[in-house]
Amino acid sequence: MDSKQKRVHKSKSFQKRQDKCGYLFMLPWIVGFIIFTMIPFVMTIYLSFTEVKQDIRGFNISFVGISNYKQAFFVNTDFTPALVSFLGMIIPYTLVIVIMAFILAMMLNSIVKGKSLFRTIYFLPVVVLSGPVMYQLMNLEPEVEGQVNQLYHSFLIRMIESYSPMAADAMVSLFDNLSIILWFAGIPIVLFINGLQKINPSLYEAAKIDSATNWQILWKITMPIIRPTALIVTVFTIVQLGAMDTINPVLVMIKERTANTSGGFGYAATISWIYSLIVLVIIGLSFVLFREKKVKRITKTGRGGCIWQRKLENS
Repeated sequence: MDSKQKRVHKSKSFQKRQDKCGYLFMLPWIVGFIIFTMIPFVMTIYLSFTEVKQDIRGFNISFVGISNYKQAFFVNTDFTPALVSFLGMIIPYTLVIVIMAFILAMMLNSIVKGKSLFRTIYFLPVVVLSGPVMYQLMNLEPEVEGQVNQLYHSFLIRMIESYSPMAADAMVSLFDNLSIILWFAGIPIVLFINGLQKINPSLYEAAKIDSATNWQILWKITMPIIRPTALIVTVFTIVQLGAMDTINPVLVMIKERTANTSGGFGYAATISWIYSLIVLVIIGLSFVLFREKKVKRITKTGRGGCIWQRKLENS
């Protein structure tokens, strides 16, 4: 074996050792994923076709076929409206949060002085409006009155309500929606800024040399390159919004049915599966919307041509 073959052999041996170390570091996560995610995932599928009741001897599981699914869509009059309400919440909120986060990220990325300060200011609501704080803001239960409910009963709102009840309701609704949007927009802004900073500045310089407008630069350079980041932000926002029970009535139903030990556990698994499939469909549509496009060819021309303008086709 000559020296070149020895070097290749040593390189392959080193790569194998590196791979083994990588797998060993991943092993705790893989074990945790199997135990805490995959096994419950499979068990939920099975439980959705059963009725689970608890007695003094423990849990009794009986197979009931698709009766839980029939109950969800045709018997239970609360599930379908809750599902429609969830869809009416998740779609507009996601659009507003993603678009607003992108616009703010573009503005923050263009700032030269005080960039770090402004980024901290925009990220501050994520820290301030933490889980317990947000729960108190959004909690509308009579026994634990949240800040939104307290705002509704404040002197200012009552005074406005005396002149225009619709204006008072609009102010409370505005505060409610702004609290949610500000809380969820912080991390997407950071992600978008990170994506924008990875764009090669020479692309913008070439576009300006060819007299491209800001609108052309946005749609021909920024948007195609930032597409993968937009996908991550969209999926993150959908998952985060769905996990907030104060605005997700389906999640509230799942929790209530799970707590019902007299037969609601199997039904909770059913509506969980229906909810999960719908969320997966929404996420799948996001992948279709933000799918990357391949570069078909780059046109290089002389003066008046656009060397930065890429002709794209669907992948």
